[in-house]
Amino acid sequence: DIPDEAREKINEIAKKAEENVNKLIESYEKGELQIIIPGKSLRESLEDMIMNELGKARDEAGKIAEQYLGKNSVVIMAKIGARGSMLNLTQVAGMVGQQAVRGKRVSRGYYKRALPHFKKGDVSAEAAGFVKSCFKTGLSPTEYFFHSMGGRESLVDTAIRTARSGYMQRRLINALQDLKVYEDGTVRGDGGLIIQFIYGGDGVDPMKKGYLEMS
Repeated sequence: DIPDEAREKINEIAKKAEENVNKLIESYEKGELQIIIPGKSLRESLEDMIMNELGKARDEAGKIAEQYLGKNSVVIMAKIGARGSMLNLTQVAGMVGQQAVRGKRVSRGYYKRALPHFKKGDVSAEAAGFVKSCFKTGLSPTEYFFHSMGGRESLVDTAIRTARSGYMQRRLINALQDLKVYEDGTVRGDGGLIIQFIYGGDGVDPMKKGYLEMS
């Protein structure tokens, strides 16, 4: 747990981030938004700037939480990489942060809004998945819904990625099973067709290859 002093600092960071997001939205609506990211539309640039602003807020909250958490066993475990990470501790004691679906702020759900709790057309931080609470203090209903959206994507993504990578490995094995390394160092397919003049481009067995740092 962190003291009230740290909690107030984190709340101030969240408040400032929301104000900065509102300023960006206001500039966009007035046509005064200056920074345009190359290759993206003005609206896409706005979304990227908002994501960047809210991401910085979570990072700052994490630094404050880390200062006040001290060196208990959970912090040590996260820092040495045994289990969890400082991001997990930030979300537990500091701020959960912006939730993303497919790398973007939450936008789909209902007509012109992500949840029915917000007005149509509302693109503020709170209305598009910014969770300023932490797990220790508890999430509001809307924050919980947004967090569920982000968590659900990772679960589905893990299942799909496993199946896709497994199927790709199987296809590669079947496609390459006829290739052989001949006595002259060339890699040839069925019928003696040369695929590579020297195996791997360097002729080195990857099972016996290693990398050394030169001092």
